[in-house]
Amino acid sequence: MQRIYMRRRVVAAIVMLAAAASLVGLVRLLVGGGSEQSKVASAASAHDTTLLSSPDAAGITAPPTLPPDTTVVDAGRTPTPSDPARVYIAGDSDAGSFAPFVSRRLHATGVVATTVDYKVSSGLARPDFFDWPARLSARIPKLNPDIVIVAFGGNDAQPIHGLSKQVDTPEWRAEYGKRVGAVMDLLANDGRTLIWVGVPNDNRPDITARLKVQDEVVRTQVAAHPGVVFIDSWNIFSGLDGGYAQYVVDPRDGISKQVRSDVDGFHLNTTGAEILAFHITQAVEKDLVNRGAERTSEVSRAG
Repeated sequence: MQRIYMRRRVVAAIVMLAAAASLVGLVRLLVGGGSEQSKVASAASAHDTTLLSSPDAAGITAPPTLPPDTTVVDAGRTPTPSDPARVYIAGDSDAGSFAPFVSRRLHATGVVATTVDYKVSSGLARPDFFDWPARLSARIPKLNPDIVIVAFGGNDAQPIHGLSKQVDTPEWRAEYGKRVGAVMDLLANDGRTLIWVGVPNDNRPDITARLKVQDEVVRTQVAAHPGVVFIDSWNIFSGLDGGYAQYVVDPRDGISKQVRSDVDGFHLNTTGAEILAFHITQAVEKDLVNRGAERTSEVSRAG
């Protein structure tokens, strides 16, 4: 079990590096690759660096972002270019992989500012490794986000300290459900919209069985919190038979594409992260319109 999670930690770091390289390539393409332009792009990236809680995660930049210690108090307003909606993306390496693509798509709306905060190999099962409830309790009052996007999962289908070593037990379900529910209570409050990104399945049946338990617990909590928006990654990245899939149809162009990492088969590759970002962004865009944002060509899939 320990070897599996150590392997995933290494793979997660590789995925983060690939995402960072992809985004750097995009920036270079947009600025034309000139040396002077590259300096300008580098300076902009330094100004817009996303907030990272993970010292071992690759730095990913996404425009625009809020300063880490911004304290804001107003809420319930209409997002505009001069007063954008504040979007906070948090979670594990999966959050880190889709965050730059979500940020880029939301930046195109002109009415969103993002803050990204992720920790590789983290989750809700091991607060001794990284305490997300404490982290979120500290960040939410400072950032006061309008929309929160979280992803926990790839590291949570494991024993919880003090309980049976088996994941599929009533005790484990109850404890994990309590933790998920507490995070939902914290985040889906004070006019905030919470978008919870579910976990996908794995190419190994034994791990998928444990992930399925976790996914069921999260769905139960979503049902108990009607305001929470759930992104069904399990279904998005499954085949027609409902099982594991290396290839899925990209909703952006209707073409079947490989979406999983060649390294471990669980993590999403760049295409997979972009597809997941597409689904997440649709949910955010709908919320922006509900908040009164002007419907534009970029905010066109909502509603």
